[in-house]
Amino acid sequence: MASSHSSSPVPQGSSSDVFFKKEVDPAKHIRPVQSLPDVCPKEPTVTDQHRWTIYHSKVNLPAALNDPRLAKRESDFFTKTWGLDFVDTEVIPSFYLPQISKEHFTVYQQEISQREKIHERCKNICPPKDIFDRTLLHTHDKSRTDLEQVPKIFLKPDFALDDSLTFNSVLPWSHFNTAGGKGNRDAASSKLLQEKLSHYLDIVEVNIAHQISLRSEAFFHAMTSQHELQDYLKKTSQAVKMLRDKIARIDKVMCEGSLHVLRLALTRNNCVKVYNKLKLMATVHQTQPTVQVLLSTSEFVGALDLIATTQEVLQQELQGIHSFRHLGSQLCELEKLIDKMMIAEFSTYSHSDLNRPLEDDCQILEEERLVSLVFGLLKQRKLNFLEIYSEEMILTAKNIIKQCVINKVSKIEEIDTDVVVKLADQMRMLNFPQWFDLLKDIFSKFTIFLQRVKATLNIIHSVVLSVLDKNQRTRELEEISQQKNAAKDTSLDTEVAYLIHEGMFISDAFSENELTPIAIDTTPQRNASPNSEPCSSDSVSEPECTTDSSSSKEQTSSSATPGGVDIMVNEDMKLTDLELGKLANNIQELLYSASDICHDRAVKFLMSRAKDGFLEKLNSTEFITLSRLMETFILDTEQICGRKSMSLLGALQSQANKFVNRFHEERKTKLSLLLDNERWKQADVPAEFQDLVDSISDGKIALPEKKSGATEERKPAEVLIVEGQQYAVVGTVLLLIRIILEYCQCVDNIPSVTTDMLTRLSDLLKYFNSRSCQLVLGAGALQVVGLKTITTKNLALSSRCLQLIVHYIPVIRAHFEARLQPKQYSMLRHFDHITKDYHDHIAEISAKLVAIMDNLFDKLLSKYEVKAPVPSACFRNICKQMAKMHEAIFDLLPEEQTQMLFLRINASYKLHLKKQLSHLNVINDGGPQNGLVTADVAFYTGNLQALKGLKDLDLNMAEIWEQKR
Repeated sequence: MASSHSSSPVPQGSSSDVFFKKEVDPAKHIRPVQSLPDVCPKEPTVTDQHRWTIYHSKVNLPAALNDPRLAKRESDFFTKTWGLDFVDTEVIPSFYLPQISKEHFTVYQQEISQREKIHERCKNICPPKDIFDRTLLHTHDKSRTDLEQVPKIFLKPDFALDDSLTFNSVLPWSHFNTAGGKGNRDAASSKLLQEKLSHYLDIVEVNIAHQISLRSEAFFHAMTSQHELQDYLKKTSQAVKMLRDKIARIDKVMCEGSLHVLRLALTRNNCVKVYNKLKLMATVHQTQPTVQVLLSTSEFVGALDLIATTQEVLQQELQGIHSFRHLGSQLCELEKLIDKMMIAEFSTYSHSDLNRPLEDDCQILEEERLVSLVFGLLKQRKLNFLEIYSEEMILTAKNIIKQCVINKVSKIEEIDTDVVVKLADQMRMLNFPQWFDLLKDIFSKFTIFLQRVKATLNIIHSVVLSVLDKNQRTRELEEISQQKNAAKDTSLDTEVAYLIHEGMFISDAFSENELTPIAIDTTPQRNASPNSEPCSSDSVSEPECTTDSSSSKEQTSSSATPGGVDIMVNEDMKLTDLELGKLANNIQELLYSASDICHDRAVKFLMSRAKDGFLEKLNSTEFITLSRLMETFILDTEQICGRKSMSLLGALQSQANKFVNRFHEERKTKLSLLLDNERWKQADVPAEFQDLVDSISDGKIALPEKKSGATEERKPAEVLIVEGQQYAVVGTVLLLIRIILEYCQCVDNIPSVTTDMLTRLSDLLKYFNSRSCQLVLGAGALQVVGLKTITTKNLALSSRCLQLIVHYIPVIRAHFEARLQPKQYSMLRHFDHITKDYHDHIAEISAKLVAIMDNLFDKLLSKYEVKAPVPSACFRNICKQMAKMHEAIFDLLPEEQTQMLFLRINASYKLHLKKQLSHLNVINDGGPQNGLVTADVAFYTGNLQALKGLKDLDLNMAEIWEQKR
């Protein structure tokens, strides 16, 4: 078919232009293109926000599109207002557009000049465009007219006669049907069809020939260009052949020898690598036998290091070796077996260390073995070995108590082990001294046990700290090495540049990992003399030297255990600093747990003995001895482990509370019995009680030691002398003072019960005050003891006893205050309340004595008559009773109290006498009655002042007379 008419007969300057123009250096002719303002609206970016666009125009669009000078458009409603807002102004040059001059096109003209020459030459060859177009147009019209006669089916691109429909439409069967005697007609139809097809063929051939004639010049030009192209190709082929021959000669002369040398060096390096690889394989092949030998000597750390190193070599340097394909899995199974062996070995070591005889002076058993085991367990992250040690401690603590009990029971012949089978029952058959010795033995064994545990845990702790210190130093060294590597980058670049310059650097021959060894190896060679030759043995020994240096670097971290064993940390631990710190804390907690275990077992031992009330039946001395032993053990364990365990302390406090309750109840019961049997008569004071009081005066509140033989020679005294004052007391008060000192001494012996003792002592003092008040002031002694009456002597004696107790309350308060915590000082208010109660009681007794005489005065003076004889019987009777009162209380009460008491009695006497004189209308008028009264009063005053200690008593008898109005 004919080609399309739109194809240009002129050859286009495409890729073929390279034969017609010189190559232009882009660096010389390419200038940066100055950007013009963008007139297309875009979405503004951050840099385009201030660029000018058409939206900055100040005139509306209809005014810009329509000329206002045209005819008016009133006829069109929609456009009649267009152009009204147009303003005719001068166009100001834009600041954003550059000023274009002729110089801007100079470079372009230079570049396009060659193409312009080619274009002019093509114009001369080809006809003008307008003539060609007219001829082509005329020819095209004629061809179209002719081609319209040809049916469209022949011009289809999918025209094919093998298609039945196409065949039937082109050659109808009606033209070939010869049946029915119509031969002439059918022959004419066939001839007509043949002529028609021939006509179609002629039209097509004519058009093809016409198209060829139109492009004859182009064909001739193409042939000419083909010959020129063949000439160019021939010349190019000859130039390429000459260049190749020249390169081959240069390669043979200059490069072949150097490349051969480099290939030989590469081959040599490969041989060295193969040799080292075979040596390494031989070494790895001996791993399993070596591990077996190390395990036979319990060198777990060495075996683990060897396995780790071998696995690292298999993964890095021997990866893909077919003969070692199963070695990795075998080493993993062997590593698991070593883990189990180390755990079993540590359990065996713990059992041997904790269950060896406690009499052995050695604190640590096989320290090197322990360090090796701990290192291996840490390397494998088997951190549960502390749990194994904890379980072993519990079993050992049980066995210590059991063995101590067996040893103690076996030494006592009174206990028949065949009858009493259980060990606990045998232990309960021990008396207090025997049981106390057993407890002391247990505590001493526990102390040794804790010292051993602490020594072992210190070794483990030192190993953990050494590993932690090694990790920190390794991290610091890595940071330093990174800084050094960064500093060497510049020097390495210089080496590589030198190699490239000398022609020794080939990126295809050496991998990126080999660049650094080449640079390092060539530096001494470059600095050496040209005649020196490298020795082949040096390169072979390089990996060995590297291995030695690396191993020496690993052994730089070392420390020592408390026992003096050096710790060499030369393996890569898989533990982080956080895990190591947590493990160190767990070791310290395990030491605390060991102390708690010992205390818990001791508590169970105490509770098993206390089932039958044994501890509650102890007397004060025995319990104090037991308490001191337990407190000493608590302090010893606290000093060893660094923390106080509370279980045994709690058990001691519980037993102390029971002891305090029993102690108080016994003393209170004893005091109650003494008061119920007290007849309130003055008792003699034995010498031991006087010594007791004297010791208190010396500042020592404690029971004095009994002196054998010396007390029998000293006779009892009538009164108790306290700081120069005499106290007439009953026997109950003497025993009460002793009881009070027992409370104070118990506080000294058991400081933990200070508050309880203070409360109990306060209760005891209150009980004595209230009970004595009931018996004396309340006259309860009449029924309890069987006294006939409560005399003034009983009252005065009771008051003096109370005063003695009040004298010692400040001393007792100071004793307790020195043993209380500052936050417990509020409990001292109990002593203030007790002191107030005692003073009130003493005041009530004094008031009772005054009341007795008041009743007597009221009874006697109510019958008084002013008449002879003088002194009257009433006043003689009053003086007699006053003398009896003085006789009863003078030896019991101090002189000052006696004078104060008689002043109060005298005041009552004056009140009653004044009342009776007023009733009798006797006044101070100097008459006979006045004289009789004055004589009786003078008799009374003389007798009263004649009593011992009342001589200087100011009676002021003038108050008996009423004042004259």
